[in-house]
Amino acid sequence: MAKKVVRRAWTKDEFRLLRSMAREKRGVKKIAKALKRTVGATHAMAVKRRVSLSTRG
Repeated sequence: MAKKVVRRAWTKDEFRLLRSMAREKRGVKKIAKALKRTVGATHAMAVKRRVSLSTRG
């Protein structure tokens, strides 16, 4: 049987952490782990909020 998907709303603190870690050029995997979210959910929210997850330059 498949796991039931439980969706949690994003908090302001999570958005702040996402932005600050992205500015520090951390990888999406590390950001997702810090937020206790999946890589896909983290990436989708970054795109939605127009936060660049690029680790280059």
